[in-house]
Amino acid sequence: MFNLFVSRRKSPVSINPLTYQPGGDKKNSAFFDEYRMKIYERRQSSGLEDLLEKMRAVVIQVEQGDALPYLHELYLMGPYRFSAAFKNTTHNVYVMTSQPEFPRLIVLEPLAKDYADEITMFNRLYPLSSNKPNARYIGEIFSTKDTAETQKILESHNIRFNYHHETKNPFFTESHFAFTFPSDFTCNRVGYAQEDIDNYDALQLGTPFELEASVVDSLNQVLQFAKDQKLDSLVLGLDHLATRILAGEREDAILEFLTMSNHYFWGAYNISAMNSSTNVTRNGYVDNDKKSPAKVFTANNTPSFVNSFDKLPMPTEDFVRNYGRRLHHMAYEVLDGDHRGGEKNVDYVVNTLMQKGIPFLAHVVGECLDEPNLKQIFSKHSEYSILISEYVERCHGYEGFFTKSNVAALTAAAGNDERYEHGHVFD
Repeated sequence: MFNLFVSRRKSPVSINPLTYQPGGDKKNSAFFDEYRMKIYERRQSSGLEDLLEKMRAVVIQVEQGDALPYLHELYLMGPYRFSAAFKNTTHNVYVMTSQPEFPRLIVLEPLAKDYADEITMFNRLYPLSSNKPNARYIGEIFSTKDTAETQKILESHNIRFNYHHETKNPFFTESHFAFTFPSDFTCNRVGYAQEDIDNYDALQLGTPFELEASVVDSLNQVLQFAKDQKLDSLVLGLDHLATRILAGEREDAILEFLTMSNHYFWGAYNISAMNSSTNVTRNGYVDNDKKSPAKVFTANNTPSFVNSFDKLPMPTEDFVRNYGRRLHHMAYEVLDGDHRGGEKNVDYVVNTLMQKGIPFLAHVVGECLDEPNLKQIFSKHSEYSILISEYVERCHGYEGFFTKSNVAALTAAAGNDERYEHGHVFD
């Protein structure tokens, strides 16, 4: 079986992007290869490479009234637990933590039912995201040694940052984060902060408030269930974050992210069965991807109007046409091992979540017998965040993220669930 990722670092290693040779069978253009190297060189010469550190948080926005149900969902489905809450002039801000060295998860919730900003406008453009116009994965926050200097360098590289007159939510402009303008290619932002991510006073997220006792009690019940069922010890942390983009914007989106981060381009692989490619960037300064998750970019090999001649599968392009350019799923790693009677941990986790009403797409794919391999599955889209949760277990020391056959099966399952009926056309 094709091993998509041939190396998972077990000890601290710094990858030199200038000498690293990307893997994969997806051909990139001469333009991409030329500017990839120029970006690496400029990151070093400008000082950006020395400033940026690991990913310290991911940010998700939900609709007004959906934050507390979403916190319950996060408690059940993953390792994140409530840490603190703040209120600014437009939003409630909830901070979730898992392991200290892993990124935080920040949930934004508008205070008003009719709140609208640029995120709302993005979502209303697409038929399957318009019902939740404020629900969107926002982006990542990286640690930096100097926020102002990072912004100065990146603005000299033509990266746009959000200023007060350009967005309504003060989280992006008045906290001690510096956030880029939403990307033209992914609609995601990247944030930067030199303050400790757990120093809430320094970050100035708003006025702190406490959760109601009934909410705390309800969350604790979910936490107790997770402990009793061993979910809290089996679901480890965020493994990778996967964005879906249009076919013609694949290279631009990757190069833009390389410009704004300290990730390196790990490789690109064709998933021929789904007429798409999977393109991976990783942080070369961590010994465990869960400390700074990989960013994955998936795109069709051919745009829809050309594919109309060949009529190949195109669930990735259809997702973008139906939901917009956005993050598709967050992947959690599951501890490798047998739970009972030869049942793999990922199967046990999924079966336990299904019994609690969490819907999944198709079934767990992949085999974990006597040889290294991995098993994976997608949940259905969260009704609160519109994100899919992936669970992946690497068995017997498997050194990859996924296989081509697994990716094809997962993509097909998601595509069947992301169809949009309009007239007599089914996407």
